[in-house]
Amino acid sequence: MNAPLTLKKTPLHALHAELGAKMVPFAGYDMPVQYPLGVMKEHVHTREKAGLFDVSHMGQARLTAHQGDAAALFEELVPGGITSLKDGFMRYTQLTDDKGGILDDLMATRFGETLWLVVNAACKDTDFAHIAEKLDGRANLQIEQRALLALQGPKAEAVLAEFMPAAQELVFMQAVWSDWQGAEVLISRCGYTGEDGYEISIAESKAEALAKALLAHDDVEAIGLGARDSLRLEAGLCLYGHDIDTNTTSAEADLMWSVPKRRRDNGDFPGAAIINEQMANGLAKQRVGILPEGRAPAREGTEIQNADGETIGTVTSGGFGPTLGGPLAMGYVPPIYAEAGTEIHLIVRGKAMPARIAAMPFVPQKYKKG
Repeated sequence: MNAPLTLKKTPLHALHAELGAKMVPFAGYDMPVQYPLGVMKEHVHTREKAGLFDVSHMGQARLTAHQGDAAALFEELVPGGITSLKDGFMRYTQLTDDKGGILDDLMATRFGETLWLVVNAACKDTDFAHIAEKLDGRANLQIEQRALLALQGPKAEAVLAEFMPAAQELVFMQAVWSDWQGAEVLISRCGYTGEDGYEISIAESKAEALAKALLAHDDVEAIGLGARDSLRLEAGLCLYGHDIDTNTTSAEADLMWSVPKRRRDNGDFPGAAIINEQMANGLAKQRVGILPEGRAPAREGTEIQNADGETIGTVTSGGFGPTLGGPLAMGYVPPIYAEAGTEIHLIVRGKAMPARIAAMPFVPQKYKKG
């Protein structure tokens, strides 16, 4: 018999138990999938007020060059525009391999000549090993053992400003170091719900006290992974290991908005030649939004067929959108089927279910832009 898998715990694990969370294994951690409120109400609460998420399983690290600017070194590994970042601002990008495949997607924030990186939990060990190896002898990657909370929703600014006034000065994709009860806190105006909100990095020893203080606010509820998934799906956001992986490029995943013209023209990141060839000569597949007819959701792995019954692709994420009020999905199809309104079929429990290609996001994003 195989030994049982030992799951890691975040600094808020005891609080999840206290709050009555249903726990599940996720990325090697014991994580809350929902609380007694339930996934549907947690989703709606986040859209209407403010939801608090434990995302402490994510990887956090500080990248510093031995000489000069870490941003210039990091551009050797990602297609994003990192050197052009202003101080205190952040950027979404991807770690790519030599074939243009996505090793992970991540956030990079510039503070002077240093970068603060946040990567996905399931990939953090391999990400950090990859970065350290590629930049060996030229940069130092310091892995930070800190908790990470996400406060998301239209009330997030008003709530967080009561604890850290600097929060209300930020715009989307901007970050600042602040203080809470003597603890150094990094507040970033970002998130993965499509709502306005923040991610808050804090010492592990202070995380539970901050979480409890936020949850004591009338507008804040604890939110689990279930609602986090339905929120990001409505916002049209990729989940690594599902919608993007090493078998998808930034071009195929419809993420070229995150690759500036300068990086494409210079072709100086891993997989640049393949991605530029795809952009010039066409893609074999393309990530699209899908709206099934009726009420039955199409889950990951569902076969996509054209009107003639030919298999043209696969659903990579799917479920029910509480705000949308119906099922929704993402998947990959050849570009000739990628136009919004194109009629397709999804094979659900052996039956062909009508659906159509749809523009994303499915629900309007509400970020506070500058």
